[in-house]
Amino acid sequence: MDYHPPLKLMEEVEAASKKKAGLDVGRMLVKGFMSGALLAYGTALAYKVSGGFGDGAAALVAGAVFPVGFAMIILLGMELATGNFAVLPVGVLRGKVALDKLFRNWGWVYLGNFFGCVFVGFLLAIALTEAFIEGHGPLGDKIIAVAISKTLVYEHAGANGWVTAFVKGILCNWMVALGTILGMISTSATGKIAAIWLPVSTFFALGFEHSVVNMFIMPTAILLGADITVGQWIFWNQIPVTLGNIVGGTVFTGMLLHYSYKPAPPAPAEEKPVHNVTQTVP
Repeated sequence: MDYHPPLKLMEEVEAASKKKAGLDVGRMLVKGFMSGALLAYGTALAYKVSGGFGDGAAALVAGAVFPVGFAMIILLGMELATGNFAVLPVGVLRGKVALDKLFRNWGWVYLGNFFGCVFVGFLLAIALTEAFIEGHGPLGDKIIAVAISKTLVYEHAGANGWVTAFVKGILCNWMVALGTILGMISTSATGKIAAIWLPVSTFFALGFEHSVVNMFIMPTAILLGADITVGQWIFWNQIPVTLGNIVGGTVFTGMLLHYSYKPAPPAPAEEKPVHNVTQTVP
């Protein structure tokens, strides 16, 4: 059957958490690199095709297109930190994954995602500027504008801006992590793509904050000449958004689904009745 009901789905998530926790460092980095690169492609495509539309239509088009990168990640079985923020905690809660293995996976995959995003961003900056000798065009303008809205706007708001980035990170990864889990709800490629499209397009169209997507946007914008420092990017975006993504994925996706569909406790063994035997003494 091409559908796993929720109880079966969570068994698949549990199995995935064990598999992810057992990956060696090299594979976590390579799979993380691939995921970052594919997500960068999806982000650039979404910005490219939504240019020229009004705000609402642009959000709709971008949201509809962005999940192509995420779909490729799921179909290829790559490693995305924001999805793992939900999957690994399920294994921990069910006693299948040690806590140190969770942090090991999160750390190496996050680093691999970073390398993939920066690498594609660097190549895209070269492509848009003819190796930095020409202007960056409309796509470059869009990337810079988004980067400014994700850093300098928050900085201008001070503590309120930092909190806003954190909350947008929660709202984002509640959906993105759900997309990762829904990618296990079907055994067919078509079913997987359809299932993950729903929450992932929702987050992107609403403009919430995804830490891995921002690993592509911010460095690329800086390479293209955005007046943003690395320190501004890290403090006003990457840190609060990553923390928000962890809360959104771990608490609102992984934990809530685990407690909604916890495995039934084993039934107590039936006690055999004890018969009193009266011994007759001759």
